[in-house]
Amino acid sequence: MTKIVCVGAGSFSFGLSTLITLLQSDDLGGSEICLVDQNQASLDLISTLANWLNSEWDCHKHISSYTNHRDALKGADFVINSTEVTPREQLWEADCKITDKYGLRQPYGENGGPGGFAHAARNVAPVLAIARDMENLSPEAWLINFTNPMHRLCYLVNQYTKIKVVGLCHQLGMGYAMVAKALAARYQFEGAQDFKSTHADPRNQVASHYMKTLGQKSFKIKAAGLNHFTWMLNLQDRESGEDLYPEFRAAWDHLDSDFEPLTRKVFKHFGLFPIPGDEHLCEYLPWMSNTQTKPWDKFDCSLYDWDLHAALRDFQWDMIKSTISSRKGAESLKYPESEGALEVITGLLNDEPLYWEAVNIPNAGLISGLSAETIVEVPAYISASSIRGQKIGEMPKAITGLLQREALCSQLCIDSVVQGDRQMAVQSLLLDPVINDIDIAESVLTDILEVNKAYLPQYWT
Repeated sequence: MTKIVCVGAGSFSFGLSTLITLLQSDDLGGSEICLVDQNQASLDLISTLANWLNSEWDCHKHISSYTNHRDALKGADFVINSTEVTPREQLWEADCKITDKYGLRQPYGENGGPGGFAHAARNVAPVLAIARDMENLSPEAWLINFTNPMHRLCYLVNQYTKIKVVGLCHQLGMGYAMVAKALAARYQFEGAQDFKSTHADPRNQVASHYMKTLGQKSFKIKAAGLNHFTWMLNLQDRESGEDLYPEFRAAWDHLDSDFEPLTRKVFKHFGLFPIPGDEHLCEYLPWMSNTQTKPWDKFDCSLYDWDLHAALRDFQWDMIKSTISSRKGAESLKYPESEGALEVITGLLNDEPLYWEAVNIPNAGLISGLSAETIVEVPAYISASSIRGQKIGEMPKAITGLLQREALCSQLCIDSVVQGDRQMAVQSLLLDPVINDIDIAESVLTDILEVNKAYLPQYWT
Protein backbone atom coordinates (compact mmCIF):
# COMPACT_ATOMS: atom_id res chain seq x y z
CA MET A 1 0.00 0.00 0.00
CA THR A 2 1.40 3.36 -1.05
CA LYS A 3 1.16 6.16 1.50
CA ILE A 4 0.87 9.70 0.15
CA VAL A 5 0.84 12.73 2.44
CA CYS A 6 -0.62 15.96 1.04
CA VAL A 7 0.59 18.93 3.10
CA GLY A 8 -1.37 22.07 2.35
CA ALA A 9 -4.31 19.99 1.18
CA GLY A 10 -6.59 23.02 1.53
CA SER A 11 -4.82 24.81 -1.32
CA PHE A 12 -7.30 25.38 -4.14
CA SER A 13 -4.61 25.99 -6.76
CA PHE A 14 -2.75 22.70 -6.31
CA GLY A 15 -4.28 20.73 -3.46
CA LEU A 16 -7.72 20.14 -4.95
CA SER A 17 -6.68 19.05 -8.45
CA THR A 18 -3.91 16.86 -7.01
CA LEU A 19 -6.30 15.18 -4.58
CA ILE A 20 -8.85 14.36 -7.27
CA THR A 21 -6.27 12.93 -9.69
CA LEU A 22 -4.89 10.74 -6.89
CA LEU A 23 -8.38 9.54 -5.95
CA GLN A 24 -9.20 8.61 -9.55
CA SER A 25 -6.00 6.67 -10.17
CA ASP A 26 -6.49 2.92 -10.61
CA ASP A 27 -2.74 2.45 -10.30
CA LEU A 28 -2.93 3.70 -6.72
CA GLY A 29 -5.86 1.51 -5.67
CA GLY A 30 -5.76 0.76 -1.95
CA SER A 31 -3.37 3.63 -1.26
CA GLU A 32 -3.53 5.76 1.85
CA ILE A 33 -3.98 9.49 1.25
CA CYS A 34 -3.24 11.64 4.30
CA LEU A 35 -4.60 15.18 4.14
CA VAL A 36 -2.74 17.79 6.18
CA ASP A 37 -3.67 21.43 6.70
CA GLN A 38 -3.12 23.68 9.71
CA ASN A 39 -6.41 25.43 9.03
CA GLN A 40 -9.02 23.20 10.65
CA ALA A 41 -11.89 24.62 8.59
CA SER A 42 -10.04 24.02 5.31
CA LEU A 43 -9.03 20.55 6.45
CA ASP A 44 -12.58 19.63 7.40
CA LEU A 45 -13.85 20.81 4.02
CA ILE A 46 -11.28 18.96 1.92
CA SER A 47 -11.60 15.84 4.08
CA THR A 48 -15.37 15.78 3.68
CA LEU A 49 -14.97 16.22 -0.06
CA ALA A 50 -12.33 13.49 -0.30
CA ASN A 51 -14.36 10.95 1.67
CA TRP A 52 -17.51 11.68 -0.33
CA LEU A 53 -15.79 11.40 -3.72
CA ASN A 54 -13.89 8.30 -2.60
CA SER A 55 -17.23 6.65 -1.87
CA GLU A 56 -19.16 8.19 -4.77
CA TRP A 57 -16.59 7.13 -7.36
CA ASP A 58 -15.66 3.82 -5.67
CA CYS A 59 -11.99 4.84 -5.61
CA HIS A 60 -10.82 2.35 -2.95
CA LYS A 61 -8.50 4.81 -1.20
CA HIS A 62 -7.97 5.18 2.56
CA ILE A 63 -8.43 8.81 3.64
CA SER A 64 -7.15 10.34 6.86
CA SER A 65 -6.66 13.94 7.99
CA TYR A 66 -4.29 15.81 10.31
CA THR A 67 -3.58 19.38 11.36
CA ASN A 68 0.08 18.55 12.06
CA HIS A 69 2.24 16.98 9.34
CA ARG A 70 4.31 15.05 11.90
CA ASP A 71 1.31 12.90 12.75
CA ALA A 72 1.00 11.84 9.11
CA LEU A 73 4.60 11.31 7.99
CA LYS A 74 5.55 7.98 9.51
CA GLY A 75 6.00 5.44 6.75
CA ALA A 76 5.12 7.85 3.96
CA ASP A 77 6.30 7.03 0.45
CA PHE A 78 5.53 10.45 -1.03
CA VAL A 79 4.93 13.85 0.52
CA ILE A 80 3.29 16.52 -1.62
CA ASN A 81 3.87 20.08 -0.46
CA SER A 82 1.59 22.91 -1.57
CA THR A 83 1.77 25.04 1.57
CA GLU A 84 1.88 28.83 1.66
CA VAL A 85 2.35 31.20 4.56
CA THR A 86 -0.93 33.09 4.79
CA PRO A 87 -2.56 35.49 4.10
CA ARG A 88 -0.90 34.98 0.70
CA GLU A 89 -2.32 37.93 -1.24
CA GLN A 90 -1.87 40.48 1.55
CA LEU A 91 1.72 39.43 2.16
CA TRP A 92 2.51 39.49 -1.57
CA GLU A 93 1.06 42.98 -1.92
CA ALA A 94 3.08 44.15 1.08
CA ASP A 95 6.25 42.72 -0.50
CA CYS A 96 5.66 44.77 -3.64
CA LYS A 97 5.04 47.96 -1.68
CA ILE A 98 8.29 47.71 0.28
CA THR A 99 10.37 48.98 -2.63
CA ASP A 100 7.95 51.76 -3.64
CA LYS A 101 9.31 54.30 -1.20
CA TYR A 102 12.80 53.88 -2.66
CA GLY A 103 11.60 54.62 -6.18
CA LEU A 104 11.87 50.99 -7.29
CA ARG A 105 9.10 49.15 -9.07
CA GLN A 106 9.11 45.37 -8.87
CA PRO A 107 7.83 43.80 -12.10
CA TYR A 108 5.78 41.11 -10.34
CA GLY A 109 7.30 40.40 -6.93
CA GLU A 110 6.38 36.75 -6.48
CA ASN A 111 9.49 34.68 -7.23
CA GLY A 112 12.10 37.26 -8.22
CA GLY A 113 13.00 40.71 -6.95
CA PRO A 114 12.96 41.67 -3.26
CA GLY A 115 9.43 40.25 -3.18
CA GLY A 116 10.84 36.90 -4.22
CA PHE A 117 13.37 37.15 -1.38
CA ALA A 118 10.62 37.85 1.18
CA HIS A 119 8.31 35.19 -0.26
CA ALA A 120 11.02 32.53 -0.12
CA ALA A 121 12.19 33.63 3.32
CA ARG A 122 8.74 33.22 4.88
CA ASN A 123 8.37 29.72 3.44
CA VAL A 124 11.78 28.46 4.56
CA ALA A 125 10.82 27.53 8.13
CA PRO A 126 7.65 25.54 7.31
CA VAL A 127 9.19 23.72 4.33
CA LEU A 128 12.38 22.93 6.24
CA ALA A 129 10.31 21.62 9.15
CA ILE A 130 8.49 19.21 6.83
CA ALA A 131 11.72 17.96 5.26
CA ARG A 132 13.53 17.53 8.58
CA ASP A 133 10.61 15.64 10.07
CA MET A 134 10.66 13.45 6.97
CA GLU A 135 14.31 12.64 7.75
CA ASN A 136 13.15 11.10 11.04
CA LEU A 137 9.79 9.62 10.06
CA SER A 138 9.98 8.79 6.34
CA PRO A 139 13.62 9.20 5.24
CA GLU A 140 13.18 7.32 1.95
CA ALA A 141 10.15 9.29 0.82
CA TRP A 142 10.16 11.74 -2.07
CA LEU A 143 9.10 15.33 -1.42
CA ILE A 144 7.09 16.65 -4.37
CA ASN A 145 7.04 20.43 -4.13
CA PHE A 146 4.54 22.87 -5.63
CA THR A 147 5.30 25.83 -3.37
CA ASN A 148 6.98 28.90 -4.85
CA PRO A 149 9.57 30.25 -5.28
CA MET A 150 10.20 26.82 -6.75
CA HIS A 151 13.95 26.61 -7.36
CA ARG A 152 14.73 28.45 -4.12
CA LEU A 153 12.74 26.06 -1.94
CA CYS A 154 13.89 22.94 -3.77
CA TYR A 155 17.47 24.17 -3.26
CA LEU A 156 16.63 24.54 0.45
CA VAL A 157 15.53 20.91 0.80
CA ASN A 158 18.35 19.52 -1.33
CA GLN A 159 21.09 21.57 0.34
CA TYR A 160 20.03 21.38 3.98
CA THR A 161 18.39 17.95 4.31
CA LYS A 162 18.88 14.41 3.03
CA ILE A 163 15.41 14.25 1.50
CA LYS A 164 14.94 13.59 -2.22
CA VAL A 165 13.04 16.50 -3.72
CA VAL A 166 11.45 17.24 -7.07
CA GLY A 167 9.59 20.41 -7.97
CA LEU A 168 6.69 20.51 -10.42
CA CYS A 169 5.31 23.49 -12.31
CA HIS A 170 2.75 23.81 -15.11
CA GLN A 171 4.25 26.94 -16.75
CA LEU A 172 5.55 24.95 -19.73
CA GLY A 173 1.91 24.93 -20.78
CA MET A 174 2.13 28.63 -21.62
CA GLY A 175 4.89 27.78 -24.08
CA TYR A 176 2.59 25.28 -25.74
CA ALA A 177 -0.21 27.84 -25.87
CA MET A 178 2.00 30.47 -27.53
CA VAL A 179 3.33 27.96 -30.08
CA ALA A 180 -0.22 26.91 -30.89
CA LYS A 181 -1.24 30.52 -31.45
CA ALA A 182 1.71 31.15 -33.76
CA LEU A 183 1.13 27.98 -35.80
CA ALA A 184 -2.67 28.12 -35.74
CA ALA A 185 -2.99 28.74 -39.49
CA ARG A 186 -0.95 25.70 -40.49
CA TYR A 187 -2.70 23.42 -38.02
CA GLN A 188 -6.12 24.98 -38.57
CA PHE A 189 -6.62 25.75 -34.88
CA GLU A 190 -9.68 27.80 -34.07
CA GLY A 191 -9.75 30.33 -31.23
CA ALA A 192 -6.20 31.63 -31.58
CA GLN A 193 -7.47 35.21 -31.87
CA ASP A 194 -9.11 34.90 -28.43
CA PHE A 195 -5.80 34.07 -26.73
CA LYS A 196 -4.48 37.56 -26.00
CA SER A 197 -2.14 37.17 -23.01
CA THR A 198 -0.42 34.72 -20.67
CA HIS A 199 -1.13 36.95 -17.67
CA ALA A 200 -2.78 35.45 -14.58
CA ASP A 201 -6.12 37.05 -15.31
CA PRO A 202 -9.34 35.00 -15.12
CA ARG A 203 -10.44 36.60 -18.38
CA ASN A 204 -7.50 34.93 -20.14
CA GLN A 205 -7.83 31.47 -18.68
CA VAL A 206 -10.36 29.84 -20.99
CA ALA A 207 -8.59 30.88 -24.20
CA SER A 208 -5.08 30.17 -22.90
CA HIS A 209 -6.11 26.76 -21.57
CA TYR A 210 -7.72 25.85 -24.88
CA MET A 211 -4.62 26.82 -26.88
CA LYS A 212 -2.38 25.02 -24.41
CA THR A 213 -4.40 21.83 -24.85
CA LEU A 214 -4.15 22.06 -28.62
CA GLY A 215 -0.42 22.72 -28.37
CA GLN A 216 0.28 19.79 -26.08
CA LYS A 217 -1.56 17.41 -28.39
CA SER A 218 0.20 18.64 -31.54
CA PHE A 219 3.74 19.60 -30.54
CA LYS A 220 6.67 18.43 -28.48
CA ILE A 221 8.74 21.08 -26.72
CA LYS A 222 12.12 20.52 -25.12
CA ALA A 223 12.91 23.35 -22.71
CA ALA A 224 15.50 23.97 -20.03
CA GLY A 225 16.66 26.61 -17.56
CA LEU A 226 15.29 27.64 -14.18
CA ASN A 227 11.69 27.53 -13.05
CA HIS A 228 9.70 30.36 -14.71
CA PHE A 229 12.90 31.12 -16.64
CA THR A 230 13.10 28.28 -19.17
CA TRP A 231 13.98 28.42 -22.85
CA MET A 232 12.72 26.39 -25.77
CA LEU A 233 15.58 24.32 -27.18
CA ASN A 234 13.61 22.18 -29.65
CA LEU A 235 10.15 22.20 -31.17
CA GLN A 236 8.76 19.24 -33.09
CA ASP A 237 5.49 17.98 -34.49
CA ARG A 238 4.49 15.41 -31.88
CA GLU A 239 3.36 12.85 -34.47
CA SER A 240 5.84 13.21 -37.34
CA GLY A 241 8.89 14.54 -35.47
CA GLU A 242 9.27 17.41 -37.97
CA ASP A 243 11.46 20.29 -36.74
CA LEU A 244 9.05 23.23 -36.41
CA TYR A 245 11.38 25.78 -34.82
CA PRO A 246 12.20 27.63 -38.08
CA GLU A 247 8.56 27.84 -39.08
CA PHE A 248 7.61 28.94 -35.57
CA ARG A 249 10.18 31.77 -35.68
CA ALA A 250 8.70 33.08 -38.91
CA ALA A 251 5.12 32.71 -37.71
CA TRP A 252 5.88 34.42 -34.39
CA ASP A 253 7.19 37.48 -36.23
CA HIS A 254 3.83 37.83 -37.97
CA LEU A 255 1.75 37.85 -34.77
CA ASP A 256 0.40 41.12 -33.42
CA SER A 257 3.30 43.02 -31.86
CA ASP A 258 1.16 43.66 -28.75
CA PHE A 259 1.04 39.92 -27.96
CA GLU A 260 3.66 39.14 -25.28
CA PRO A 261 5.89 42.10 -26.27
CA LEU A 262 8.62 41.35 -23.71
CA THR A 263 8.87 37.73 -24.83
CA ARG A 264 9.10 39.05 -28.38
CA LYS A 265 12.08 41.31 -27.58
CA VAL A 266 13.92 38.67 -25.58
CA PHE A 267 13.39 36.05 -28.30
CA LYS A 268 14.77 38.47 -30.88
CA HIS A 269 17.95 39.34 -28.97
CA PHE A 270 18.75 36.05 -27.21
CA GLY A 271 17.91 33.61 -30.00
CA LEU A 272 15.87 31.09 -27.98
CA PHE A 273 12.19 31.41 -27.19
CA PRO A 274 11.49 32.09 -23.48
CA ILE A 275 8.74 29.77 -22.27
CA PRO A 276 7.07 31.43 -19.27
CA GLY A 277 5.28 34.40 -20.87
CA ASP A 278 5.84 38.05 -20.02
CA GLU A 279 4.37 38.03 -16.53
CA HIS A 280 6.88 35.56 -15.07
CA LEU A 281 9.78 36.33 -17.42
CA CYS A 282 9.90 39.95 -16.29
CA GLU A 283 10.91 38.98 -12.74
CA TYR A 284 14.40 37.85 -13.70
CA LEU A 285 15.53 40.52 -16.14
CA PRO A 286 17.73 43.46 -15.08
CA TRP A 287 16.12 46.01 -17.40
CA MET A 288 12.53 45.80 -16.19
CA SER A 289 12.62 48.22 -13.23
CA ASN A 290 13.89 51.44 -14.81
CA THR A 291 11.79 54.25 -13.33
CA GLN A 292 12.60 56.62 -16.21
CA THR A 293 11.53 54.38 -19.10
CA LYS A 294 8.88 52.47 -17.09
CA PRO A 295 9.22 49.18 -18.98
CA TRP A 296 6.32 47.68 -17.01
CA ASP A 297 4.03 50.05 -18.90
CA LYS A 298 5.79 49.58 -22.22
CA PHE A 299 5.51 45.79 -21.97
CA ASP A 300 2.18 45.76 -20.12
CA CYS A 301 3.59 43.84 -17.14
CA SER A 302 0.78 44.50 -14.69
CA LEU A 303 1.03 43.52 -11.05
CA TYR A 304 -0.97 40.62 -9.68
CA ASP A 305 -4.58 41.51 -8.88
CA TRP A 306 -4.47 40.41 -5.25
CA ASP A 307 -8.05 41.35 -4.32
CA LEU A 308 -9.53 39.67 -7.40
CA HIS A 309 -7.70 36.39 -6.88
CA ALA A 310 -8.48 36.27 -3.17
CA ALA A 311 -12.17 36.81 -3.95
CA LEU A 312 -12.06 34.23 -6.76
CA ARG A 313 -10.56 31.60 -4.49
CA ASP A 314 -13.24 32.27 -1.87
CA PHE A 315 -15.91 31.95 -4.57
CA GLN A 316 -14.45 28.66 -5.79
CA TRP A 317 -14.44 27.21 -2.28
CA ASP A 318 -18.03 28.37 -1.80
CA MET A 319 -18.95 26.39 -4.91
CA ILE A 320 -17.20 23.32 -3.47
CA LYS A 321 -19.09 23.77 -0.19
CA SER A 322 -22.35 23.93 -2.09
CA THR A 323 -21.49 20.77 -4.01
CA ILE A 324 -20.65 18.91 -0.82
CA SER A 325 -23.77 20.14 0.94
CA SER A 326 -26.09 19.08 -1.88
CA ARG A 327 -24.15 15.90 -2.67
CA LYS A 328 -24.74 16.78 -6.31
CA GLY A 329 -22.30 17.66 -9.05
CA ALA A 330 -19.55 15.14 -8.37
CA GLU A 331 -19.24 14.55 -12.11
CA SER A 332 -18.26 18.19 -12.63
CA LEU A 333 -15.19 17.61 -10.47
CA LYS A 334 -13.94 14.61 -12.43
CA TYR A 335 -10.82 14.69 -14.56
CA PRO A 336 -9.19 17.98 -13.57
CA GLU A 337 -5.95 18.87 -15.29
CA SER A 338 -3.15 17.06 -13.47
CA GLU A 339 -0.40 19.11 -11.88
CA GLY A 340 1.98 16.16 -12.36
CA ALA A 341 2.13 14.63 -8.88
CA LEU A 342 0.18 11.54 -9.94
CA GLU A 343 2.39 10.93 -12.97
CA VAL A 344 5.60 11.36 -10.99
CA ILE A 345 4.38 9.06 -8.23
CA THR A 346 3.28 6.29 -10.60
CA GLY A 347 6.47 6.78 -12.62
CA LEU A 348 8.63 6.30 -9.54
CA LEU A 349 6.67 3.18 -8.59
CA ASN A 350 6.99 1.55 -12.02
CA ASP A 351 9.90 0.06 -13.93
CA GLU A 352 8.77 1.44 -17.30
CA PRO A 353 10.48 4.84 -17.83
CA LEU A 354 8.13 7.82 -17.99
CA TYR A 355 9.28 10.91 -19.92
CA TRP A 356 8.16 14.09 -18.14
CA GLU A 357 8.82 17.39 -19.84
CA ALA A 358 9.60 19.61 -16.85
CA VAL A 359 10.95 18.71 -13.42
CA ASN A 360 12.95 20.80 -10.98
CA ILE A 361 15.93 18.82 -9.72
CA PRO A 362 19.59 19.43 -8.78
CA ASN A 363 21.67 20.27 -11.83
CA ALA A 364 24.56 17.86 -11.27
CA GLY A 365 26.05 18.66 -14.68
CA LEU A 366 22.82 18.71 -16.70
CA ILE A 367 23.24 22.35 -17.80
CA SER A 368 26.82 23.54 -18.35
CA GLY A 369 27.88 26.67 -16.51
CA LEU A 370 25.56 26.18 -13.53
CA SER A 371 26.72 24.72 -10.22
CA ALA A 372 25.85 21.14 -9.29
CA GLU A 373 23.49 22.27 -6.53
CA THR A 374 21.51 24.69 -8.70
CA ILE A 375 17.93 23.53 -9.10
CA VAL A 376 17.26 23.42 -12.84
CA GLU A 377 14.07 22.75 -14.77
CA VAL A 378 14.66 20.09 -17.42
CA PRO A 379 12.96 17.10 -19.03
CA ALA A 380 13.52 13.82 -17.21
CA TYR A 381 12.95 10.08 -17.29
CA ILE A 382 11.20 8.75 -14.20
CA SER A 383 11.23 5.11 -13.14
CA ALA A 384 12.13 2.69 -10.37
CA SER A 385 12.54 5.29 -7.63
CA SER A 386 14.78 7.55 -9.70
CA ILE A 387 14.44 10.79 -11.65
CA ARG A 388 17.10 11.12 -14.34
CA GLY A 389 17.29 14.57 -15.84
CA GLN A 390 18.05 14.85 -19.54
CA LYS A 391 21.54 16.15 -20.31
CA ILE A 392 21.28 19.63 -21.83
CA GLY A 393 24.90 20.72 -22.04
CA GLU A 394 25.83 24.18 -23.30
CA MET A 395 23.22 26.90 -23.65
CA PRO A 396 23.89 30.27 -25.33
CA LYS A 397 26.39 32.28 -23.29
CA ALA A 398 24.12 35.27 -22.74
CA ILE A 399 21.30 33.06 -21.48
CA THR A 400 23.71 31.14 -19.26
CA GLY A 401 24.79 34.48 -17.77
CA LEU A 402 21.21 35.37 -16.89
CA LEU A 403 20.65 31.94 -15.35
CA GLN A 404 23.86 32.14 -13.33
CA ARG A 405 22.87 35.47 -11.84
CA GLU A 406 19.41 34.29 -10.80
CA ALA A 407 20.75 30.99 -9.43
CA LEU A 408 23.35 32.72 -7.24
CA CYS A 409 20.86 35.34 -6.08
CA SER A 410 18.43 32.57 -5.07
CA GLN A 411 21.01 30.43 -3.31
CA LEU A 412 22.34 33.37 -1.29
CA CYS A 413 18.75 34.15 -0.29
CA ILE A 414 18.16 30.64 1.09
CA ASP A 415 21.61 30.37 2.70
CA SER A 416 21.08 33.68 4.46
CA VAL A 417 17.65 32.70 5.77
CA VAL A 418 18.77 29.31 7.08
CA GLN A 419 21.82 30.84 8.76
CA GLY A 420 20.24 34.15 9.80
CA ASP A 421 23.08 35.92 7.97
CA ARG A 422 22.28 39.54 7.05
CA GLN A 423 25.44 39.99 5.01
CA MET A 424 24.47 37.15 2.67
CA ALA A 425 20.98 38.60 2.49
CA VAL A 426 22.37 41.93 1.28
CA GLN A 427 24.54 40.08 -1.24
CA SER A 428 21.46 38.30 -2.55
CA LEU A 429 19.66 41.61 -3.06
CA LEU A 430 22.71 43.16 -4.70
CA LEU A 431 22.60 40.39 -7.30
CA ASP A 432 18.88 40.92 -7.77
CA PRO A 433 17.93 42.60 -11.07
CA VAL A 434 15.52 45.04 -9.37
CA ILE A 435 18.12 46.60 -7.06
CA ASN A 436 20.21 49.40 -8.58
CA ASP A 437 21.86 50.99 -5.52
CA ILE A 438 23.94 49.48 -2.74
CA ASP A 439 22.45 51.68 -0.02
CA ILE A 440 18.92 50.94 -1.21
CA ALA A 441 19.70 47.22 -0.96
CA GLU A 442 20.52 47.69 2.72
CA SER A 443 17.35 49.73 3.33
CA VAL A 444 15.13 47.28 1.47
CA LEU A 445 16.53 44.38 3.50
CA THR A 446 15.91 46.28 6.74
CA ASP A 447 12.30 46.84 5.74
CA ILE A 448 11.77 43.23 4.63
CA LEU A 449 13.10 41.91 7.92
CA GLU A 450 11.10 44.39 9.96
CA VAL A 451 7.81 43.67 8.19
CA ASN A 452 8.43 39.90 8.38
CA LYS A 453 9.93 39.82 11.87
CA ALA A 454 7.38 37.29 13.10
CA TYR A 455 8.42 34.84 10.37
CA LEU A 456 12.18 35.46 10.50
CA PRO A 457 13.30 35.54 14.15
CA GLN A 458 16.73 34.13 13.20
CA TYR A 459 17.81 37.54 11.91
CA TRP A 460 17.12 39.16 15.27
CA THR A 461 18.97 36.84 17.66
